[in-house]
Amino acid sequence: MDKEKQILEYIRLNPFISQQELSEKVGLSRPAVANYIASLMRKGEIKGRAYILREESMILCIGGANIDRKARTKQNVRLHSSNPVVMSESYGGVARNIAENLQKLGMETAILTCVGDDKEGKSLLEHTNKQGIDISQVWTFPTERTGTYTALLNIDGEMVVSLADMDIYDKLTPLLLEEKWSYIASSNAVFLDTNIPADSIEFLLKRCYEINLPVFIDPVSSTKTSKLPKRLDGVKAILPNREEAEELTGIKILSISDCKEASQAILKLGVESVIITLGEEGVYYASQDDTGHLLPYEVDIVDVTGAGDAFASGVIYGMMNGKPLALSCQFGLAASALTLMTEHSVSPLLLPEKILKFVKEIPL
Repeated sequence: MDKEKQILEYIRLNPFISQQELSEKVGLSRPAVANYIASLMRKGEIKGRAYILREESMILCIGGANIDRKARTKQNVRLHSSNPVVMSESYGGVARNIAENLQKLGMETAILTCVGDDKEGKSLLEHTNKQGIDISQVWTFPTERTGTYTALLNIDGEMVVSLADMDIYDKLTPLLLEEKWSYIASSNAVFLDTNIPADSIEFLLKRCYEINLPVFIDPVSSTKTSKLPKRLDGVKAILPNREEAEELTGIKILSISDCKEASQAILKLGVESVIITLGEEGVYYASQDDTGHLLPYEVDIVDVTGAGDAFASGVIYGMMNGKPLALSCQFGLAASALTLMTEHSVSPLLLPEKILKFVKEIPL
């Protein structure tokens, strides 16, 4: 057994072991042990004090965690007029929703984000922690407001307009992320949304590529897609919708043939897999080995909020469990359907057995 493996094994047995004790056990000087530990921290095998070892199944979700507010009209929306609505509030944010969805699917998750020192931030963290998500890497900024997302939904559940107050995420600079690098590197994969600044996205993609750490990206919106760098080397999968794919490529998507052209252009940026979501028309997926078009499962829609995050979660769940791209997309469509059937942004129906049953029993 080499020295690194020996050191890791002793730390696994006793995370509070001293460097002097390690040096005596492995037959090295204390400075030599310190060098090995520094190397292991850079690799992400150890993440911080007490020599906390890598959780092999942990997915770190970086990006938005905010309060979702939904106003659902009691009749068809009338613009430039007062509309009677029913208001509801829930915990959201793309990265936070993905983390909670994946946790429901049996995967260990953590979130790296920021909140304000306000009642919304405290409530958000308390709820997220109760779901089993590691919130130890969340910054609380005293002078900032926790992010909010407000959606106006028509009587049929379709979104009419949304309003985002998310300036707080501009605080997540590369310098701050550098402080957390040993923790980021310890994850098994990273999910990244584009709520954080462009230079921070570039920093994360570059550093993750250097250590071969898989990254999944949700571009979030056509406006925020422009934050992505020109090269996306090392990205395991990107999941844009039609408008975001158009922003990435400059190709107008009016047909499945256009999807094929756009996805090939995105693959040339260095991405391993592209999944373009098309709403009622389903999804188009592409990699170097496979391409295809899948229609959505037909369900009675209660609320569309969170369906996109559920789709991404199902895809990540499939891919991280070694499933082919096409089947992973089916998992995503099943997760999306299970979310559309409820009023919740994160569906209580989202369980691995329900996804598998959906895929087996309900034909696309």
